[in-house]
Amino acid sequence: MDRFVFLTFDGLSKGAVLAAFALALVLIWRAARIVNFAQGAMAVAAAYAAYSVTSATGSYWLGFGAALAGGLLIGLVVERAVMRFVDHTSPLAEVIVALGLVLVFQALLGIFYGNEYLPTGTPFSRTALTAGGVPLLSRYDLFVFGAVLLVVVALALLFTRTPVGLRMRASAFAPEVSRLLGVNVGGMLTLGWALASAVGALAAMLVIPTELGLHPHAMDLVFVSAFTAAVVGGLDSPVGAVVGGLSVGLILSYVSGYLGSDVTPMAVLVLLLAVLLVRPGGLFSSTVARQV
Repeated sequence: MDRFVFLTFDGLSKGAVLAAFALALVLIWRAARIVNFAQGAMAVAAAYAAYSVTSATGSYWLGFGAALAGGLLIGLVVERAVMRFVDHTSPLAEVIVALGLVLVFQALLGIFYGNEYLPTGTPFSRTALTAGGVPLLSRYDLFVFGAVLLVVVALALLFTRTPVGLRMRASAFAPEVSRLLGVNVGGMLTLGWALASAVGALAAMLVIPTELGLHPHAMDLVFVSAFTAAVVGGLDSPVGAVVGGLSVGLILSYVSGYLGSDVTPMAVLVLLLAVLLVRPGGLFSSTVARQV
């Protein structure tokens, strides 16, 4: 029983980070109707910016702010300089360009920073607090939960309570009609890319310190798990991204704890395949959204 409790809290901790990254994928989908396969590489680039600032100043929080600002800037540049000129009538073109961006980012990061794992610190202790002798959550885990909750609330308010959020969704679903109504569609798409990249940078800052360290490929496996979480919840549902992230985190923890870590990648792929076969739109998608 103690092992099950430990694995549950460990899974929730991992799932919170996956939820944050899944939110980045949901955000860009809602803003531009694109699955951004370069999200992980862009997030790592922002994390390297944080590493540079932290190394120069000795302040984790200055590096954290640099990561978020770098994420915003990277998203803006990618949309303005690359994705805006892609043929959006062909989904395959967007996928190919995104995969090309992954190669470019990883090559440039390897050239400038090398391919060694770089150590990254955390602002709070990762030593788990115990209850009845069972390790539960650390202070850093609580920080992760708080950061993800803040992002979820902010995005929910953005898309449901603000004119900007409604314009972003309208620009994605009906760009021509939105233009006729006076909406700056190009500006809304750029904003969506920038926000999604910033959320991805936040996820990278939360997850990389819990792994081997900073590396050009540090977010590759995280992207696969987060993409699965987004598909499970539904690419158009921020709430679904959170539920999907927590669910995937729990599954990874249980499978790793009871069956071994070698089986976890297969478990993620099996879950992704099952959802795509049973409910392709995700568990939180509406029937109307699936028929469009």
